[in-house]
Amino acid sequence: MKIHGLLICCLLCIASSLSQEEQEKIKWQEGRPLTWEDFKAEPDTTLSYSANTNSGISYTWNYSTATGVPVLEHEVFTNFYPNKSWVQKDIHDEDYLLKHEQLHFDISELHARKLRKALAEYEILRNIRQDLKRIYNRIEAERVEMQNKFDRETSHSENKEAERKWREFVKQELKKLAKYSS
Repeated sequence: MKIHGLLICCLLCIASSLSQEEQEKIKWQEGRPLTWEDFKAEPDTTLSYSANTNSGISYTWNYSTATGVPVLEHEVFTNFYPNKSWVQKDIHDEDYLLKHEQLHFDISELHARKLRKALAEYEILRNIRQDLKRIYNRIEAERVEMQNKFDRETSHSENKEAERKWREFVKQELKKLAKYSS
């Protein structure tokens, strides 16, 4: 009986831990900007910049021929990871820096929209799993490259004119792909 009680207790702890992990991501939403309270990780004091946003895209898919017609269903997610995102304690222009970090999250959403578009346009072939993985890997590589380019060109938010141009560019690109928003 003690073993069963211990086993149940362990399972509850695991389930609780898994549900907490699930809660430790924030899905991108148009009307829900990031706040500094979302940045929960300890700052990396070895780095020269003041904050770090950890965000990314993921997807799930299902293929069926139940109706006699091949159907590919998919969902694409843009997530921000609070426990991997941080901000230094003494920052000068909090609002400006938060907008920079939000733009990193928006760049991830832009690429989620690109992935949704690519999956919607995908013509079902024999190697669905490989094809979808290739599409995802290409768009994910583009996302990482754009994130790096954004930080390079803005000097991690120091170049305000470059920051303004990036903000406008991402806004326009998101608008072009509004049909594929989350």
